[in-house]
Amino acid sequence: MNRPLIEDPPETRAPPLLEVRGLSFARNDEPIFGPLDFHVDIGEAVLVHGANGRGKTTLLRVLAGLLSPQSGEVEIDGEPAGREAVAHTCALLGHLLGHKGELSAEENLRFARGLFGQRPGQSPTSALAAVGLAGYEDSPARQLSAGQKKRLALARLLLVPARLWLLDEPYANLDLEGIDLVNRLVAHHLSRGGGALITSHGAYATGAVRTRTLSLDPPGRAEAA
Repeated sequence: MNRPLIEDPPETRAPPLLEVRGLSFARNDEPIFGPLDFHVDIGEAVLVHGANGRGKTTLLRVLAGLLSPQSGEVEIDGEPAGREAVAHTCALLGHLLGHKGELSAEENLRFARGLFGQRPGQSPTSALAAVGLAGYEDSPARQLSAGQKKRLALARLLLVPARLWLLDEPYANLDLEGIDLVNRLVAHHLSRGGGALITSHGAYATGAVRTRTLSLDPPGRAEAA
């Protein structure tokens, strides 16, 4: 009597952290970008390139749930990206950093923690130290320099448990040490199962980080870098 053949189960590939299909945005009936098709896998960074006015910042704001797209689908972990999923998965670092000027650096992080939660093993104090702001815990945000305010925003990224970082010009207002800090933080984030979508006019020191390029110039598709 022949034994039934037992086949190994097929390998299953985890869905992308973020997948976008046919995403487009228009303002006053004027197309800004799209349609776009791309994805961000766990452990990789996608660098967004495009001429001024192509919609790089707008794209990140759409993905963060701050603007509604004209058309298209967005999925997180293979599921439709509802408001709650976006809030728990995505963290935006934009041109407006979102600090409350009258609150201290640590109070700003505590406020963010109350809204979005806290990454295991992290605290406001440790996040500030990690970005070079140890000793500035009690300094009002309005008194910080432009570079220090950017570092405070980076500390917020470290603190909250968002897995997808949406970084709009993260190197602006940073010196060479700050630029290296951003690259190290991104690399560490990806190594722990995160992903990142990054816009920048400057060079990005990728190192060993997995990267691809999303071009917002026609035809608007992700390309291997």
